[in-house]
Amino acid sequence: MSLDAYIAGLPKAELHLHIEGSLEPELMFELARRNGVVIPFDSVEAVRAAYDFSNLQDFLDIYYAGANVLLTRRDFEDLAFAYFQRAAADNVRHAEIFFDPQTHTDRGVPFGVVVEGLIAGMDRARVELGVTSGLILSFLRHLSEEEAFATLEAAKPYLHHFVGVGLDSSEVGHPPSKFQRVFAAARELGLKLCAHAGEEGPPAYVYEALDLLHIDRMDHGNRSMEDEALVRRLASEGMTLTVCPLSNLKLCVVKDLKDHPVPEMLRRGLHVTLNSDDPAYFGGYVNENYRALAAAVGLTREQVTQIARNSFEGSFLDDAGKAERIAELDAYAARSA
Repeated sequence: MSLDAYIAGLPKAELHLHIEGSLEPELMFELARRNGVVIPFDSVEAVRAAYDFSNLQDFLDIYYAGANVLLTRRDFEDLAFAYFQRAAADNVRHAEIFFDPQTHTDRGVPFGVVVEGLIAGMDRARVELGVTSGLILSFLRHLSEEEAFATLEAAKPYLHHFVGVGLDSSEVGHPPSKFQRVFAAARELGLKLCAHAGEEGPPAYVYEALDLLHIDRMDHGNRSMEDEALVRRLASEGMTLTVCPLSNLKLCVVKDLKDHPVPEMLRRGLHVTLNSDDPAYFGGYVNENYRALAAAVGLTREQVTQIARNSFEGSFLDDAGKAERIAELDAYAARSA
């Protein structure tokens, strides 16, 4: 069996997926027509051409523009289920997805419309596709901590739907320390904590995420490799890193996938996972991230199996859920030996 074929059937979890970033141009056009929303593109091809960006901010500009077509509960359900169909095709068995409520509430879309639509899509995926999932509320870091607190307050009637909170959007100039108090409040509510750090921001942001936000999982973390003491600490603490290779390439975090730090991360004992981030914009869902990176840096079957194992171990599933998925992974690896 080729490595590509092995990856295709490999049971895995996806832990770094922005649901708004899975909005494919075809669905964008469908929702624009359905809702009577004018978008600044006259064809699917024009949208794809606009995806020729080279930094995080240019990407975010088109990302937020695309979100304007999402207005109703049905829209968010359709968005979520479309992602889960792609995920199931890649043998993703569990996914923990980010959503950005402020992107929608700032446009006048009620918080409940967003959550209820996403949960409906997640429920369909569990019943129809056998994919379990969790929902992570992300704060937009270019906005204020006071606005994050308001979002957390709005979320309280829906807390039973969430597994955690996250921190995303423009990293540089918006360090994790800006959100120290709201993350403490989220932990008091029983939520797990994630934060994007060390993608474009420096290793100092990773330290802040660890020491001030007290995160349970690190999103990206690439630039941790610039600090030897930090690498040792991440390895010793078993901190899961949700790495996104095609995103890193598209946003010029790395110039070439051959230069990606995953092999060195694995060599140093870091708990690396592979994820698609915003796949509609970055050119590939999770299996394509596995395949492209494996081809570029020469990952072995044993390494991709370990990465998949890391994805279940680093998930927010309970112990029984993790054990069930890891047993499925082990059985697949044994059959494919």
